[in-house]
Amino acid sequence: MTGGAGFIGSHIVEALVRERHPVVILDNFSTGRRENLEALLRSRPQDGPEPEVIEGDIRDAGTAREAVRGADWVFHQAALPSVPRSIEDPLLSHEVNANGTLALLIAARDAGVARFVYASSSSVYGDTPSLPKVESMPTQPLSPYAVSKLAGEHYCLVFRALYGLETVALRYFNIFGPRQDPRSQYAAVVPNFVTAALSGASPRIFGDGLQSRDFTYVENAVQANLSACRAPSGATGMAYNVGCGSKATLLDMITMLERITHKPIKPIHDAPRPGDVRHSFADIGRARQGLGYAPAVGFEEGLRRTVAWFGA
Repeated sequence: MTGGAGFIGSHIVEALVRERHPVVILDNFSTGRRENLEALLRSRPQDGPEPEVIEGDIRDAGTAREAVRGADWVFHQAALPSVPRSIEDPLLSHEVNANGTLALLIAARDAGVARFVYASSSSVYGDTPSLPKVESMPTQPLSPYAVSKLAGEHYCLVFRALYGLETVALRYFNIFGPRQDPRSQYAAVVPNFVTAALSGASPRIFGDGLQSRDFTYVENAVQANLSACRAPSGATGMAYNVGCGSKATLLDMITMLERITHKPIKPIHDAPRPGDVRHSFADIGRARQGLGYAPAVGFEEGLRRTVAWFGA
């Protein structure tokens, strides 16, 4: 598990530990948080194995080999996230997300790993007007981050075709939930809005607020990852959307948060950001059929759980 101390990665680790799987976590803690690991270690079954933690960088070939040695499954969650960050430093985004994925794929191939599950992004679609987004659509990335994620996808597909390494790419649609860090300048919109609502501050909206997203609670992403490992071999070598198959605007989210917190919220509107997509909405038919994916938590219920966690 790369990025196992991160937001999504720590939730996957928690699910694996709950099922008593031995887990090796590789994280350099540049964006991952040690407290995420501490929380899941406190909740693990007493008779289950304790995860092994390797502090290191996925771009280092020796570290990658050490992390995947003896593994059946590799969950590759490590990345340098954020569209704005990639616009500021495109080279670093490419090095971590594309070169790092390639280094890990080589290590997994050489170690005889059975299944490699890669965290991609809905940003690979760009801002094409067609909705919902279907995996067969042309990809038109708008940022270095999106390009780097798409490069990782292509490497996964090539390693399946050339070397027989079974790979699955999961295109995440705006995953949110507990443990998502609201403090970074590159923080995602949901933790920013939730913490602002709880503190009585005004959340910042870039644009008119009518941009829409397929907001997907993290429990659904965990299910998609586990399903990707257990799916038949014929389901590998392709990309799958991981969303809820529904969409909501940022103003819709403000209304939901007012309903959940019982507080009025007055957002501040700022200029739209370059590289941001206007609308994003997933067709999840391929994931339902190929992986048996069935999102169990809808947006408002996930938002309710997230507010409860941040407010605890």
